[in-house]
Amino acid sequence: MKGLIIKGIGGFYYVKTAIGLLQAKGRGIFKKEGITLAVGDNVDIEVLPDGDAVINSIENRKNHFVRPPIANVDNFIVVFAAAKPKPNFTVIDKFLIMAEQSDIEPILCINKCDLVSEAELKKIQDIYRDVYPVICASGKTGKGIDQLLRYIEGKKVAFAGPSGVGKSTITNLIIPGANMETGTVSQKTDRGRHTTRHVEIFEALGGGMVFDTPGFTSFDILEAEAEELADYYPEIAAYKGQCKFDDCRHLKEPGCKVLEAVAGGRIHRARYESYLANLEEVKKRKRY
Repeated sequence: MKGLIIKGIGGFYYVKTAIGLLQAKGRGIFKKEGITLAVGDNVDIEVLPDGDAVINSIENRKNHFVRPPIANVDNFIVVFAAAKPKPNFTVIDKFLIMAEQSDIEPILCINKCDLVSEAELKKIQDIYRDVYPVICASGKTGKGIDQLLRYIEGKKVAFAGPSGVGKSTITNLIIPGANMETGTVSQKTDRGRHTTRHVEIFEALGGGMVFDTPGFTSFDILEAEAEELADYYPEIAAYKGQCKFDDCRHLKEPGCKVLEAVAGGRIHRARYESYLANLEEVKKRKRY
């Protein structure tokens, strides 16, 4: 019998099947082969004569993450706040780099857009609008939720982004009865207090499914090499092979087409500065 793992707690997996929700354990072969079952896995499940259910096999995965343990993600919804906390584009871009590395299309959701002026909101949108889909939303007023649901329809999506930006508030609007615990922003740090504690996938209004995860909120280490970082900025990668030097890092090299594009406004300066900051972080990590 086919099923979808929708939650995993303490070695037990809750599997959605044609006959209802079953609590199951994985066969010993998974542990023997070093395979960890994940929320989002499509599995073959069997109900034994004693009534217990067991997962026999996993279908081929589209993708897989260890922390948090999820699989078969179609899109990342990268959420950040227009204010409270103030957006840190270098940090936001780390989530986008993760999506690019995983070959998963990211969609940007600017929450709390009711807290800033239209002019300020446009400045934020302009940084990304030529690179990724951008949704302006408000968990408070409900603005942008219908647009977000259209992106989610028929997909399995995971929310990512810094703490305190309102991911749980938005999730509560798109998932009937989810009642996610919402956090507050610490006045001292201007960062959110983390609220989600285990991985689960929910059905969204209008179709589609949403992973609720505790793991896509921060990055201690940016997992990328200096020579490949530019590949994860699509507007910079578009100039690959066009610079005078093949090993151009787009810093101060003569004949750099990326620098020309930044000067000409074809690459947003905020994105370029984010690239420089993340490049420095990667290089510093390599030195130490």
